[in-house]
Amino acid sequence: MMPTDLRAPVSSFELERNGSRRRKGITKLTIDIPSSYRPHVEAEAHPLPHWKSLEFIIYGIIFCIVVPVMVWIPVQLSSSSHPNYMMYHRRLTPGWLFGRQVDNSDAQYRSFRNNIPPLIILSATFLGLKSLYTLLIRRFRPVQSDNTYLIPYSLVFSILMLLGLHGTSALKIILILSSNYFIARACRGSKVGPVLTWVFNAAMLFANDRFEGYRFASLHSSLGNLDSISGIYPRWHVSFNITMLRLVSFNMDYYWFCNRAGPVDPGHILSEKQRTTTPHTSETYSYANYITYALYPPLYIAGPIMTFNDFMWQFRRPTPVPIRATLSYLLRFLACYMTLEFILHFMYVVAIKDTKAWGGYSAAELSMVGFWNLIVVWLKLLVPWRFFRLWALADGIDPPENMVRCMANNYSALGFWRAWHRSYNLWIVRRYIYIPLGGTKNAVYTTVLVFSFVALWHDLSFRLLAWGWLVSLFILPELAARYLLPPSKYSSEPWYRHVCAVGAIFNILMMMSANLVGFVIGTEGISYMLQQLLGTWEGVRFLVDACGCIFVAAQVMFEYREEELRQGIVRRC
Repeated sequence: MMPTDLRAPVSSFELERNGSRRRKGITKLTIDIPSSYRPHVEAEAHPLPHWKSLEFIIYGIIFCIVVPVMVWIPVQLSSSSHPNYMMYHRRLTPGWLFGRQVDNSDAQYRSFRNNIPPLIILSATFLGLKSLYTLLIRRFRPVQSDNTYLIPYSLVFSILMLLGLHGTSALKIILILSSNYFIARACRGSKVGPVLTWVFNAAMLFANDRFEGYRFASLHSSLGNLDSISGIYPRWHVSFNITMLRLVSFNMDYYWFCNRAGPVDPGHILSEKQRTTTPHTSETYSYANYITYALYPPLYIAGPIMTFNDFMWQFRRPTPVPIRATLSYLLRFLACYMTLEFILHFMYVVAIKDTKAWGGYSAAELSMVGFWNLIVVWLKLLVPWRFFRLWALADGIDPPENMVRCMANNYSALGFWRAWHRSYNLWIVRRYIYIPLGGTKNAVYTTVLVFSFVALWHDLSFRLLAWGWLVSLFILPELAARYLLPPSKYSSEPWYRHVCAVGAIFNILMMMSANLVGFVIGTEGISYMLQQLLGTWEGVRFLVDACGCIFVAAQVMFEYREEELRQGIVRRC
């Protein structure tokens, strides 16, 4: 979701990661890290860590004071004895931790949380039937070096799942998918193909939203009975934007294949980037493979997003996913799920936000409600994405990891958007929008265009469009700082790290403001918050204190990045 070339340095606030490293000339280490978002990297030894310096001991003391306070504020606001509790308590439901109520009021996460048992049954059924299918195939056919024999099974299961989820609306989805496929095959390598692809899919997104998934009765009264067979999840059009990305991916990958664009198949196991850009043979771009890709069960509902080329290479030339890595990922998923459960049981910030039950709150209390709402937004997306990626890993498919860094461990707007919904970022940046439109050659234009697309893709509303424009605007100071204070020139200066930390304060405040507008409280809510922060002496004092805390946090994040590099970990964000 970030309009910047991932090969470029992360930010002007990335300390000592370019110039000083090159000057040290220290021996390189080669480290393999078993993860799709930690590729085989060359790690360089770095200067000695600062963790034990007096400066960072002071930072550690501040952390030990401030972080517990940040947790305590929303917990005490969520107490049943608080005066505002009665304003939102109806949104709470009985929980399962320590006899507490749970704030399950966020509709998006509630739809996932309440359906975890059926999703587990669905994924177990998919994997179990796949094992039986594999046993039968291997009994009657010789062992194959690829996994293309699984395409028919995945296709049939996808169609059945589609019918179960959406009922007769599955016919509408298949019609849209078939129309998109016809555009690709009819246009082949013509320049008309990309134009028609984008126009058709944009029109579908708008029409799906405008007509709320359509109704058969609107076509003819005799078809009204079909509307009653709606399936488990009748609102198919709400999540169709994920499918739309796959439709564009197939058409564009096929267009580039027809124009012989992309590297030649090297004939061995491909890296993630090679899988994305290396075209297949003509037979691979078939209707069956296309439908299998568009409706692949583990990723159909919420992603992560894979390109068609990447998806098919993992069938044609599979890379085994170690069981140990999958089990490790399962533990990480459970840890994230339980973290969110504890937050929802002890911090009712979503209910407070939805009912605007913040009357009488101090600037600190109001800010913590906003901050923890952003944490909930991050986790409510991370948990479903990791569930579905875990399902795909268990099936032997390795899609990109969507969240590669904690939301609160970011100081760069550029780095933040590279680490948030990474598969979408890669889809936009590497492949289909940013670089094809010129990339850094037209940075301002492409940045505004990309974030406008991202906003409208999420929701056809002014609030999201305002978010997109704010993010585009807030990135410009960082781009200017990267140009004026390049680390290759100034990273050895003793003042550089502290100037970068000051820049990080503004970055973090702007990122929080933009995301509060887009995903939490909207323009009206952010106006009220700014009025409380800037319109009173208490608010101004708190803002000054908060900036000091962010300065400390930025210094710790800088050193944390250095520690990652010492260990050979490159997250590209």
